[in-house]
Amino acid sequence: MTTHCITCTAFEGHRVIASGQLPAVALAIKEVIARGEQAPVLVFDDATAAPVEFDLRGTAEEIVARLGRASSAAHSHNDANNDASNDAAAEPDTPRGRGRPKLGVVAREVTLLPRHWDWLNAQPGGASVALRKLVETARANGEQRERKRAAQEAVYRFMTALAGNLPDYEDATRALYAGDQPRFEEKIAKWPEDVRAYALRLAGSAFEAQA
Repeated sequence: MTTHCITCTAFEGHRVIASGQLPAVALAIKEVIARGEQAPVLVFDDATAAPVEFDLRGTAEEIVARLGRASSAAHSHNDANNDASNDAAAEPDTPRGRGRPKLGVVAREVTLLPRHWDWLNAQPGGASVALRKLVETARANGEQRERKRAAQEAVYRFMTALAGNLPDYEDATRALYAGDQPRFEEKIAKWPEDVRAYALRLAGSAFEAQA
């Protein structure tokens, strides 16, 4: 049972039957299956479009209770990992000299060419300020690239699972990875409404302009 996501969306064929918290979606799926519907039911993690599976055995109360236990176990595991990371981060990298204030700044050796030092020292605030700004800019750009890559992968994962036989699927995929939002929207315009809307929802960060 894969249920570590926060919210998910369930499709019966190309139609959304439920979207939101896991218990509500699971119970909606159980009702669809009980009606004997023929269209396949697929469930997607709203953050990654990874497939989500539910154990639908038993009563509604039993299903909800299982999901609650799985969620609690996942949270406990994440909390334990976070505590371990925080403990590791709390370890000092270098001994602090007597009387030296703890400002959250770590002093380490940086080796650069003379022209690099000349440029850094000429910046407002000096070398340390300039280096921190450069690191923060690079970090922000890296995080933006990662968001874009993750969104592209989520859209592609969903499209492959549910839209592979729809018109212009391949062209839409090429537009997605080319970062061409107008062409992507054009190619999926004739898809079933729920499929198109969910693909656009997942693509929220896929077309971010790179700073």
